[in-house]
Amino acid sequence: MVSSVQTTISIKENGRLVLYNALSPLKAKQLEAGKFSDGQGLYLVKQDKQRGKWILRLSIGGRRREMGLGRWPDVTIAEARERATEARKTLRDGLDPIEERAKAKFRPMRLTVKDAVDSCFKAKQAELKNDGQAGRWMSPLSVHILPKIGKRAIEDMDQHMLKSVLEPIWHEKPDVARKAVNRLNLTLKHAAALGLEVDLQATMKVRALLGKRRHEAQHIPSLPYADAPAFYRMLCERDLVSCYALCFLMLTVARSGEVRFATYAEIDNDVWVIPAARTKTGREHRVPLTDEALQVIESARQSTKQTFLFPSPTGKPISDATMSKFMKDNDHEARPHGFRATFRTWAENETDAAWEDKEAALGHQVDGQVARAYQRSDRVEKRRNLLRLWEQYLTSV
Repeated sequence: MVSSVQTTISIKENGRLVLYNALSPLKAKQLEAGKFSDGQGLYLVKQDKQRGKWILRLSIGGRRREMGLGRWPDVTIAEARERATEARKTLRDGLDPIEERAKAKFRPMRLTVKDAVDSCFKAKQAELKNDGQAGRWMSPLSVHILPKIGKRAIEDMDQHMLKSVLEPIWHEKPDVARKAVNRLNLTLKHAAALGLEVDLQATMKVRALLGKRRHEAQHIPSLPYADAPAFYRMLCERDLVSCYALCFLMLTVARSGEVRFATYAEIDNDVWVIPAARTKTGREHRVPLTDEALQVIESARQSTKQTFLFPSPTGKPISDATMSKFMKDNDHEARPHGFRATFRTWAENETDAAWEDKEAALGHQVDGQVARAYQRSDRVEKRRNLLRLWEQYLTSV
């Protein structure tokens, strides 16, 4: 029941008595707990003398509904009347003001390019190795794109804006440019899923504007396999952590990062088990260790408390430049990762091993999804035989 303890201004409409602007700020403050009409369906509902809320009674689709308009006294009488007027106008336009307000709450805010990229990255993290913590996914954008247009609205991003930031690297750094465009395309799709009005064809259009990239793929320099035994012999003559690491890398044909972070805990008798988090395929990879590889591990051991196979003086893994620097300092153009190509070329020319065994030795995924469902062997023994032949070749000098 509506309290009568208030001043009212009444006007007769269609035979009914209607209250208009019956409340004032002072009266509202003086009122005790109760429900008080201001006219035209607007009510102040007070919990006590200090707290209350505004509600508006409406007839929507033949049903009486109540719409909250905010807390009193945070929302003043004037603000409540203004909100009530807007709600009535929406109702006259044939829309449900309560539904329209609910929709507005889920309407996406205007995002900057940086906000959209961050949101897209967060959604993609589960698909990336180690949740993308290495920074490779974000790197092309954070270095070349976001410093220039990161504060611009994602809805304003078009082919002309992209052309201005991609043009300097389109031919000079084509691989970086390609990755940047791919990530921006994913970001635009993510923004569209959020309900933003973005141009999903912007990346396709910028490719048309910039044209074909002038670039020839350059392979990582590798050592000819005919020179590999002499190089391995030279490594064996030096008591350096970098040399032990390079020997182990050559014998196992593993990736540099896999060798640098290798630990004694990963050595299971004569098998090195590389955890999925450190492999490029995201799957655990078992590497059979030859007698020479096991000897290298023992030669590199400095103490029983050593965690990593090839630690730096601080006990941490050696840096990613340590092995490369040794080769460069000894006038070798080849790089550590190139030994994988050295091995693969040797295996192709000098052995009759199956293609699958040669690829599996490099840690490549060789079977399709259907084949992997049935072929569950990792060919470890076949790879062991192949690596023994490689060991014999390297130690032949």
